Amino acid sequence: MRRTAQLASVALLATLLPMAAARAETQADPAPVPVDRFEGEVPFASPPAEGIFTWGSDNDDPPTLRLAARDDAPEGEKVLSGTYDISGYGGFTHDFAFAEPAHDWSARKGIRFWWEGQDNGKKIAFELKDGGANGEASELWTTSFTDDFSGWKQIEIPFTDFAYRTDYQPVGGIDHILGLTEMWGYAVTLPVGVKGQFAMDGVELYGKADQSLRASVLTDAAVYPVKEGGTATVEVTLATTGSAPVDEPVTVAYETTGGTASDTDYTPVKGEFTFPAGTASGTTRTLRVPTLRDKAAENAETIPLKLTVTGAKPPAETPQIVVDAHGLPYLNAKLPVKQRVADLVSRMTLAEKAGQMTQAERGAVGTGTDIAAYDLGSLLSGGGSTPTPNTPEAWAKMIDGFQLRAQATRFQIPLIYGVDAVHGHNNLVGATVMPHNIGIGATRNPQLAQRTGAVTAAEVRATGIPWDFAPCLCVTRDERWGRSYESFGEDPALVDSVETVIQGLQGAANGKDLKDGDKVLATAKHFVADGGTEYGSSTTGTYTIDQGVTKVTRQQLEAVHLAPYETAVDRGVGTVMPSYSSLDLIGDGQGPIKMHARADMINGVLKGRMDFDGFVISDWDGIDQIPGDRASDVRTSVNAGLDMIMVPYAYKDFHTTLVDEARAGRISAQRIDDAVSRILTQKFRLGLFEKPYADTSGAAAIGSAEHRAVARRAAAESQVLLKNAGGLLPLKKSQKVYVAGSNADDIGNQSGGWTVTWQGSSGDITPGTTILEAMRKNSADLTYSKDASEPLSGYDVGVVVVGETPYAEGIGDVGNGHDLELSAADRAAVDKVCAAMKCAVLMVSGRPQLIGDRLGAIDSLVASWLPGTEGDGVADVLYGKRPFTGQLPVTWPKSAAQLPINVGDTSYDPQFPYGWGLTTLTKVPEGGATTLRALGAAAAVAEKAGADEAGRAIVTKARLIVQQKKITAASAKPFADADHLLLTGRYAAAVAKLTEAYKAATG
Repeated sequence: MRRTAQLASVALLATLLPMAAARAETQADPAPVPVDRFEGEVPFASPPAEGIFTWGSDNDDPPTLRLAARDDAPEGEKVLSGTYDISGYGGFTHDFAFAEPAHDWSARKGIRFWWEGQDNGKKIAFELKDGGANGEASELWTTSFTDDFSGWKQIEIPFTDFAYRTDYQPVGGIDHILGLTEMWGYAVTLPVGVKGQFAMDGVELYGKADQSLRASVLTDAAVYPVKEGGTATVEVTLATTGSAPVDEPVTVAYETTGGTASDTDYTPVKGEFTFPAGTASGTTRTLRVPTLRDKAAENAETIPLKLTVTGAKPPAETPQIVVDAHGLPYLNAKLPVKQRVADLVSRMTLAEKAGQMTQAERGAVGTGTDIAAYDLGSLLSGGGSTPTPNTPEAWAKMIDGFQLRAQATRFQIPLIYGVDAVHGHNNLVGATVMPHNIGIGATRNPQLAQRTGAVTAAEVRATGIPWDFAPCLCVTRDERWGRSYESFGEDPALVDSVETVIQGLQGAANGKDLKDGDKVLATAKHFVADGGTEYGSSTTGTYTIDQGVTKVTRQQLEAVHLAPYETAVDRGVGTVMPSYSSLDLIGDGQGPIKMHARADMINGVLKGRMDFDGFVISDWDGIDQIPGDRASDVRTSVNAGLDMIMVPYAYKDFHTTLVDEARAGRISAQRIDDAVSRILTQKFRLGLFEKPYADTSGAAAIGSAEHRAVARRAAAESQVLLKNAGGLLPLKKSQKVYVAGSNADDIGNQSGGWTVTWQGSSGDITPGTTILEAMRKNSADLTYSKDASEPLSGYDVGVVVVGETPYAEGIGDVGNGHDLELSAADRAAVDKVCAAMKCAVLMVSGRPQLIGDRLGAIDSLVASWLPGTEGDGVADVLYGKRPFTGQLPVTWPKSAAQLPINVGDTSYDPQFPYGWGLTTLTKVPEGGATTLRALGAAAAVAEKAGADEAGRAIVTKARLIVQQKKITAASAKPFADADHLLLTGRYAAAVAKLTEAYKAATG
């Protein structure tokens, strides 16, 4: 029997039941309104367009969809069916009114549909798209149902069940009211971690809107801090689903009751008011609660304002008036920070201390009620975890909202909010995106590095964020590592030289500038030796090298990996983040130990020998990688010296476990107090107790011409000219130029990972200038053909911009879906253009790419790295507005078989050695060996006199002489060694090595 016939039989039986009231109610309801029948009337499509489309976190996660004819279809002939196997997230959407007027659902009670259950116990999320410009720029409201049944079942969801999504909104944030008057579609998110199939049919609207369900009473905030003796003002607003006036009166009774404040702290308030029938949605009434002044110093005290609502839904939570803490020593900004910290710590309970040691993800805390409930000390935004819309104003508003929640705690300890602003404020659309660290290392310019840090700090702090998880001080030793571009280079001396970025971020080393509106707390990461992990040692998912094992001698650890942290501590870096990786010290008999558990390194070396006085923050769920259970992870990491633990979604469990471990004596009270004291010290230095909310006075400068000028210069100075046969570069404006390649016109590709989202993405993801756009400004005659399919004759020169697409962390490891080879499309573009004309190839990538087999056909080769949003900087050197001055921060290999290959290696025969970088617009000194001898003598004098600027200039002249010769296996090693010597201030020895390289190249 067909399903429709079965339904008819069921309906007939229902009429025989003695349920008159139910029949009357059913008859009063309007007929359902079909939304989707899945009979083929709605096409499968790709957004932006009207139709049904799939999506997912990677290529494997979108489900398969088809319209299938079935005898048991609940409605019509066909159903929507599909299969799925999702590891990240995935589902499907119907944008049914993308370019047309939106639908009005405000007269209906809810939405329902038929779902074929698989009885797998999994939750399935159902989402509505409400308001906004279109289906892909709408406010998202969500609920879910559980697949705990078999066969067809009609799922009914009243609109009142939907909640505003706090973890993700594409543009959203329109009014936070489910208006239902402008509906653009719906979406279904399928279960993760289970391979399954589904079928869906008959999406329709049902029932009639009921005022008692669609009218709500809201307050303008959940927390109302007020100074002692002041009056709190609470705005109470009537809001309706559908924005229609109310049909019946809504009465609100209010009363101050309960809380930690007593009657001597405030004047009790009690009363009632009514929103009459016909009141428009959005109408507001004001309540005032006066507080009283006394002479006693007190903690903050709460006064709940109980609201009893008739005729509408009450607020989701009871608003609280908070009488600010006052008169206590820790609140006195004139006292020394150390004294303020000691006073505050002495007042705190163990649970409050544990809260300060806990960091949660913004997406996990929703509206923020848990901030006060767990006395949370910190929140973060992971890569791509942003407010909506993703604007400076929205960031500041979001963080201020979280800070407001912290004001409801006894001591009103402000949150410290952190982000990974690793090359500019890269989570924010429209921010100035700097070159990644690998490019900053290529500039060899400490002053410029500091300026990039200063711009980043100013843009981050202007959005209300006082803490940056940067810079990465890893010394990258294997370009197969997916985080190579986060490193300044393979030489610890190079990393050390550009740690000026810390002063750009923080200001003075003593922390006196941290309270300023353009400075942020910096983080030295990842302690220690994450850049030295061995290929194949990782046990994290499909990673091959990231989060693996670094196996070194104590001497290698000190010389290569620990050295940059000595400098960072001397520069006053405020926080340090341990690495996910394991350290295996040869000869100590311990084998590999996760850095989050290495007390000898964190307590012993960092806090002990280096005298680091900031606090140590774990990496994202980093303690979970320590062997053992949750309790073991917590006590091991905290006892090892971690002060704050990043537990993005497990903050409740961590908080409870930390308290339990401390009460059991497995973590000492002294260790807890030390951790909390370190955290509070930085909060006081940042001025958060006096100014917890965002200072947006600098917001106008975000993405400004002045800031982009710094990024433009950094992009220009990061360009490394590896080959320039016949002086092809710089180009002339009059030349007829043919441009090709996948990365010529892609702001996402040239910015790389950690741009807007964690992994980054190709395409027009943020404002900026692509390399092609910048070249057009400088060329009188330019043709662009991405795949070099346009005719190739008649051009003076070709420029092919190729390289990598974005990735981050172990996702980018070689062997994890990546290699160091150009794509087939890029190889074809290079071959076509370079066979047809003189050509320059620009390599836009986070690490060297293997180009040896094509090097002979290429006239000029440029390592462009990941220059960020300012393609004008690349064009500046291409067209001679600035000289090429960049030098390789890492060794450029001939083949993958050579990896790892680094300066100082005994066997060293690269394609291009560390430190290599041709220049333009600068005359190379003549005289060869004779000039080198003279430069060596001059370098010795400069070194003895401490004339660093002169010494560097002398070594640069010597380097330019040597670079006129062909690189040989014999010359590459002394050439690379010379650059290391230069960075350590040994100018005479550097010239001596360059002289050795010159003789080897000419011999």
